[in-house]
Amino acid sequence: MRLYLIRHGQTPANVAGELDTAPPGAALTDLGRDQAASLVRALADEPVAGVYASPLRRTQLTAAPLADSLGLDVHVQPGLVEVRAADLEMRSDEEAVAAYLRCLARWILGDLDGEMPGGHDGHAFVERYDAAVGAIADRHRDGETAVAFSHGAAIRTWTAIRAAGLDPATVTERRIMNTGAVVLEGDPMSGWRVVRWSGDPLGGEQLADRAAHDVTGDGAEEALAEAER
Repeated sequence: MRLYLIRHGQTPANVAGELDTAPPGAALTDLGRDQAASLVRALADEPVAGVYASPLRRTQLTAAPLADSLGLDVHVQPGLVEVRAADLEMRSDEEAVAAYLRCLARWILGDLDGEMPGGHDGHAFVERYDAAVGAIADRHRDGETAVAFSHGAAIRTWTAIRAAGLDPATVTERRIMNTGAVVLEGDPMSGWRVVRWSGDPLGGEQLADRAAHDVTGDGAEEALAEAER
């Protein structure tokens, strides 16, 4: 199958640089709503057979225009949620952001025993996200295309761990802006490979807010360098 992992549209927390990962989460900004609406045109040529979203409000709001245009329901898949910031929740200071990104970098490098401060380890994250992607794949076994709306850190980290076609160090340097996407082909049994990485919004670069301090969408190369030392 072909699976689009699309990051949600912009939220106020993305603009402020806050680690907003707990439910229900923030709604979309005006730009975020424009980003969501643009996906109808951006994916018009894709034969989308299913639309999925995490339980957080921002992913479901982003998924709604596309699902409505296709006459499809948005299926909520719990495992698609963001990597929980736990003790770092809603912080935006440099120390907290560095600790969050440093944990992601450890997981990307293969150290799944690393724990988010006050939270879970990488094994728990991968198990959760594997289950979500597996449930989606079970519904689309015949070469279909599905779209799953998820979160920046979760998409980038899971892709680095599970998908072929990317150097893990390269993943930490890449960003996924709001409504950017990773496109995968494959299945849970034979594996996944990256066929496209779109760091900019799928609706076009004009929808990018490069002034936002977007900590879960930005790359983690500095944290990776520290983790390797």
